[in-house]
Amino acid sequence: MTGLAADLLCKEHLTGPQHPEQPARFDAAVGALRGLELAPIPPRVASHDEIALCHSQQYIQLAEREISQGHHELSTGDTAVSPRSFDAALRAAGGALNAIDAIFEKRVANAFCIGRPPGHHANATRGMGFCIFDTLAIAARYAQRKYGIARVLIADWDVHHGNGTQDIFYTDGSVFVFNTHQSPWYPGTGARGETGEGAGEGMTLNCPFPAGSGRKEILGAFQEQLLPAAAKVKPELVLISAGFDSRAGDPLGRFTLTDADFKDLTAVVRQIADQSAGGRLLSVLEGGYSLTGLAAGVRAHVEALQ
Repeated sequence: MTGLAADLLCKEHLTGPQHPEQPARFDAAVGALRGLELAPIPPRVASHDEIALCHSQQYIQLAEREISQGHHELSTGDTAVSPRSFDAALRAAGGALNAIDAIFEKRVANAFCIGRPPGHHANATRGMGFCIFDTLAIAARYAQRKYGIARVLIADWDVHHGNGTQDIFYTDGSVFVFNTHQSPWYPGTGARGETGEGAGEGMTLNCPFPAGSGRKEILGAFQEQLLPAAAKVKPELVLISAGFDSRAGDPLGRFTLTDADFKDLTAVVRQIADQSAGGRLLSVLEGGYSLTGLAAGVRAHVEALQ
């Protein structure tokens, strides 16, 4: 059975009127899954030490201090915050860590996490692009630390490049990071030549595509580039940064993916998980700013996880 982590406290991250990353996204995603048989994953707060698996203590303290002081935006970048944003970010990460536990303890086959704020733009020392902490990166490190996992694969189909996740693992060597994303577009990273450094050389694979790209380019990259790379990496855990702003009609992207495409992308990643990771797969919500489009994409994705 597929697990679902969706902590209501994540709605209390308030970004202000007209902000695209709004609490209504949580309701749209959760509402889209009504009627599906999903195993609820209980909420919890991630500890500071767990957040520090990927983020510096100095940055964690800065984020906590600025949010508690009533700042409307983190000083590290373009991340809108409100009084409960730090708590929401800890809950978003905690839900993903509980999902990792549920997967490794075989209480669920795989899991989807609906958390806010999203995470894939936050690196070790700064929040940016709607993100405070990189939930998926923390989940990867947590699994490695607690369950002795040697190799993890992260696939990110958000329309925006997951620069924070890439930065965190760029010199690592144990986490393979794959991105399809619109280019040129925010945040301006993710060139094909960015492939990792040092021990991480060859463990980053970027597939930037121009506006208007869709099934042919993105599903093609998953089938033709990710599948052979995964066969070499042989990950023991597979993670998805599931951004639905790559869907046709999203206000913050110019890709043209359909709900059927998200099902097929999910199937490719499930194939990787089944081949080398015993089916262990965790997906975390990232972008998606059309409420109707987000709901439809989430529904298609989770149906394909079941």
